[in-house]
Amino acid sequence: MNERASTGLLSVEELRDEVAAGRIDTVLLAIADMQGRLQGKRLSARFFLDEVLAHGSEGCNYLLAVDVDMNTVPGYAMSSWERGYGDFVMRPDVSTLRRIPWQEGTALLMADLVWEDGADVAASPRQVLRRQLDRLAERGLAAYVGTELEFVVYEDTYEDAWRRAYRDLTPANLYNVDYSLLGTARIEPLLRRIRREMEGAGLYVESAKGECNLGQHEIAFRYDEALRTCDNHAIYKNGAKEIAAQEGKSITFMAKPNQREGNSCHIHISLRGLDGDPVMAGQGPHGLSELGARFVAGQLACMRELTLLYAPNVNSYKRYVPGSFAPTAVKWGVDNRTCSLRLVGHGQSLRVENRVPGGDVNPYLAVAALVAAGLHGIDRELPLEDAFEGNAYASGAETVPHTLRDALTLFEGSKLARQTFGDEVVEHYANNARVELSAFESAVTDWELFRGFERL
Repeated sequence: MNERASTGLLSVEELRDEVAAGRIDTVLLAIADMQGRLQGKRLSARFFLDEVLAHGSEGCNYLLAVDVDMNTVPGYAMSSWERGYGDFVMRPDVSTLRRIPWQEGTALLMADLVWEDGADVAASPRQVLRRQLDRLAERGLAAYVGTELEFVVYEDTYEDAWRRAYRDLTPANLYNVDYSLLGTARIEPLLRRIRREMEGAGLYVESAKGECNLGQHEIAFRYDEALRTCDNHAIYKNGAKEIAAQEGKSITFMAKPNQREGNSCHIHISLRGLDGDPVMAGQGPHGLSELGARFVAGQLACMRELTLLYAPNVNSYKRYVPGSFAPTAVKWGVDNRTCSLRLVGHGQSLRVENRVPGGDVNPYLAVAALVAAGLHGIDRELPLEDAFEGNAYASGAETVPHTLRDALTLFEGSKLARQTFGDEVVEHYANNARVELSAFESAVTDWELFRGFERL
């Protein structure tokens, strides 16, 4: 077996061999929806090879025009009752073909979304990112990215958690296990299975560690080309939930599942030339090149107006609490975890970490925003302010938006967003935020009941 197959990745010919030998019988054709979730079809492997590989497969275009509960909602130009909720085409990207070890006899690959005439579906998250990566390539650059997803593990099944309205769940750890080897050993069977089976699906696992919240952990993966990292992120997040369910447990990537520390998704990004050489390091302050400094300056300049793509849900904004390791100040610093942007690494490993996204982030949209912001800084030769030293929470600096509504207002009014992503994309994801806000504002919460049922 060649190296590609041994890592879990497959070529089409290797898939044919596996199907002929009876080792693979199912192929998952997956897209990433607006929330970054995997949606798609389970196909017989034979049918995939005979038909879908060459021609793609149709799916209802409402997959990019529903809320989290899969309810049809108004306001989307591309998909509605008036337009008949037709199909788009899921076109397989064979470079993403891989085994799925936690599902017997199964392979998976990602798909790009196109209309029947072959035109890209502009609002598809994968296409949004591809367009920004194409803009980088036009300048002789490529983005390399790593995402760090935190999650909380519960001993309860997903079904039990649902039936109990997510109250009084039992976390896998009953105290803070940040960096604790003893604490992570308590659930090492689950963590080890996730790590091993992600390796079997072609991901490069680096490490696992405990975090601060009760039952909170993080599995880190090696950086890679931006699109590949985002595909791996989506596959890992889906797969980790499936593996946890098989083990009779549940995990959540919610940005703020309770009053303790939230789940972050710090995103590390660096740039290389098309020859593969890093270009962010140089002789400037803190080891940055002129291009690197402008790239960071662009991140700062665009942070507030693009926060909607880093924090897409009502719950996302509840992470931003001073002193919680979730950032509030729009500042950058050298290895300073109180800032929104943290410069880490040295020389060829120099990179910027954006600490704003939470575990609920859509990686494709967030990385597209990082690239767009960085290019804004490069193209306009923005100067980089001095690195912040000290506690950025107490800096008095401008902050990330406090609510989804604030972020929506900034995003809708952003000339940069409209020029970079296009009006169609801006209006699509603005509507997604409006739908989320409408659902939240019409809900009666436990907080309201406990506060007002008897006493008001």
